[in-house]
Amino acid sequence: MPTGGRVLYVVACGGYPAGDLPEFVADAQTAGWDVCVIATPAAMGFLDVPRLVAATGHPVRSRHKRPGEPDVLPPADAFLVAPATFNTVNKVAAGISDTLALGLLNEGLGAGLPIIMAPYPNSGLAGHPAYAASVAALRAWGVRLVFGEPGDPRGGADQPGRENTAFPWTELRAALAALA
Repeated sequence: MPTGGRVLYVVACGGYPAGDLPEFVADAQTAGWDVCVIATPAAMGFLDVPRLVAATGHPVRSRHKRPGEPDVLPPADAFLVAPATFNTVNKVAAGISDTLALGLLNEGLGAGLPIIMAPYPNSGLAGHPAYAASVAALRAWGVRLVFGEPGDPRGGADQPGRENTAFPWTELRAALAALA
């Protein structure tokens, strides 16, 4: 439920780690964050939306609101993207805002808000030249990128040769704690 503290937008992209968000949300709330979940359209199939709504007290948003509708979420103080797909990493680096999640991330980047991102492409996409350039750009712009450790055959890498990484939930918790 909302804590009345700083507001964290957790942005979920389409990948199996999104299914683990309820536990992460609970930890962020324990740390004093009022958590709102924003999902890319592809993430919706991975999320337990009723559980996230019950836990946060906020709707899970994946689409833009209609003109004239009130904003149902408080404004963000920080963003955390877990998992950040190849698509999302590259689109944020290119300034593309064709979904609610991307639009909010780009606005947050433009406003200088803290953004923590856990890139998690599959091993083939991790070697794509656009991905390496996007990771470098995001780092240069102050986005905190968090990567896992070797061990998970389902993918995720920060550079070619670092494929097969476990999703970095522990590292994300530490990065979020550093914002406090």
